[in-house]
Amino acid sequence: MTDASLMPAAGATALAPRKPNRTWTKLKKNRSAMVGGVVVVLFVLIAILAPVLPIPSPSATDWGKIRLAPSAEHWMGTDEIGRDILSRMIWGARASLMAGVISVMIAVMIGVPLGVLAGYFGGWTDQIIARATDALLAMPFLILAIALAAFLGPSLTNAMIAIGLSAVPIFIRLTRGQVLSVKTEDYVEGARAIGLGHLRIMSHYILPNVFPPILVQATLTIATAIIAEASLSFLGLGQQPPLPSWGSMLATARNFLSQAPWMALWPGAAIFMVVMGFNLLGDGLRDALDPKET
Repeated sequence: MTDASLMPAAGATALAPRKPNRTWTKLKKNRSAMVGGVVVVLFVLIAILAPVLPIPSPSATDWGKIRLAPSAEHWMGTDEIGRDILSRMIWGARASLMAGVISVMIAVMIGVPLGVLAGYFGGWTDQIIARATDALLAMPFLILAIALAAFLGPSLTNAMIAIGLSAVPIFIRLTRGQVLSVKTEDYVEGARAIGLGHLRIMSHYILPNVFPPILVQATLTIATAIIAEASLSFLGLGQQPPLPSWGSMLATARNFLSQAPWMALWPGAAIFMVVMGFNLLGDGLRDALDPKET
């Protein structure tokens, strides 16, 4: 048996339920997932187009327009030093979405390889990685992120690193469990039988078949990372003033809830909507990528 003759069998056995066309068809039928996808795309477009939109600078102050209510001139009102809240909301979306995506990328790039190594090789490799993962999972995600951010110093970059490192154990455990299941499949045993190396088996036979659960978890973790970034910014450990962030806007707004409640309304609503969007999209992807679902 040759490597070329093995590939079609492996692909037919393991990847047939995950054909892109079928996945897209199932995803389109899920109304909540499509709503979540539309919300996510809308926020992403707003964040990308922020530099070219006809809005004031998010840092431009006007001391004659302090805490103005929403109006035709300032659709979302102004803040405590006269800055346009709509502008700060749009630019704050860039910080929140970037923090969510980059943090998850860090977690995936570190957690997935470690999870594959632990699940594939087992033995002492698995014991070391699994025990370290259990120790990290014993600490609440947000507490660990706050501790790391405080250690690294207050900035958006450090906040993303802290959130990413805090999410690594989630992907290690998920990937390890998936690899333990997949590595006993016939097509993997066949790859070993024809003498393929460990690296080729992991890259060509293991990773493609554990990718769907990782994709779903990554989508859901982006929502968690956005909340974590907002929390760190609220505590002064994330995006630093005068740069806008939804979390820091909420931190400022808490001092003016009775005089200017709109200052807290908009960033709170934005966090809720984007997190809901990613959660709905993640749930839809989970159902669409599940071969047991029809």
